[in-house]
Amino acid sequence: MNQNIWQGRLDGEEPLYHRLFQRIQNAENYDLVTTNDFVLHGFAVDEGVKRNKGRVGAKDAPDIIRKNMVNFPVIMPDFSMLDFGNITCENFDLEKAQAILAENVSKVLAKGAKSLVLGGGHEVTFAHYSGIRNAFPDKKIGIINIDAHFDNRKPEDGVGASSGTGFWQIAQEDNNFTLHIGIQRNSNTLKLFDTAHQFNMKYILADELFFENLPSVYERINELTESVDVLYLTVCMDFFNASIAPGVSAAAYNGIFTDAAFMHFYKHILKSEKLVALDIAEVNPQFDIQERTARLAASLANEWLMI
Repeated sequence: MNQNIWQGRLDGEEPLYHRLFQRIQNAENYDLVTTNDFVLHGFAVDEGVKRNKGRVGAKDAPDIIRKNMVNFPVIMPDFSMLDFGNITCENFDLEKAQAILAENVSKVLAKGAKSLVLGGGHEVTFAHYSGIRNAFPDKKIGIINIDAHFDNRKPEDGVGASSGTGFWQIAQEDNNFTLHIGIQRNSNTLKLFDTAHQFNMKYILADELFFENLPSVYERINELTESVDVLYLTVCMDFFNASIAPGVSAAAYNGIFTDAAFMHFYKHILKSEKLVALDIAEVNPQFDIQERTARLAASLANEWLMI
């Protein structure tokens, strides 16, 4: 990876004055990972977006998100994070790229660390989940998907898995403990709703995400988290309104804003002691404006690092 990314403004060398870039260690050896570390991988892949007939460009996002993370203040005295660089997709072999990420994530979680992945397309979901499943073969894994889409489409013959098939793939391998938050009616066909019901995928519509309805949203989140052993959170940036997240593979004119209602339930998820993995997907720098989407993605990741 580019060694020059993790540089920023210095306010002092004392740990309490540090910014995020001062606590990052570029790493290649997984033996360095210890319990309670955060471990970062970039999934610089959008072959799945291409297969899903979306706007390609998300493969360029991980380093731009990193750049927008460097100057966040560190408020945790014992915080540390190892950055293992980017995984790329060679020769259009999405499945191989997913397998590499899964293997690396499994190593991280087996050591008791936490996994943060910066996408890339939402094909990161199946890869990240696979690593979690490998690390916790006997655990109930809960997944919260903050997204306008179910991503539960069956792979097309001759095309294979894509950014829109992750939850269908997971459902073939595991009992589903999933909650999709922010589902848009105009972004999912009845077939996709039927598939969600078939596999017992729970969901909260975007229309239900307003401040007065937070008790119900919390109840649904708690119902999932209390029923599982470990928790994985995946965030697709097309969940957000196009005015604050224009740089995505599928922009949403009626998406959600980062208002008090969103931040309340988002931080509530992050505070769960069962949360072991988070990824941010579908930032597309080719369509971004003033790096708004990358900045938002960086902020969402940082919320977990400093919770």
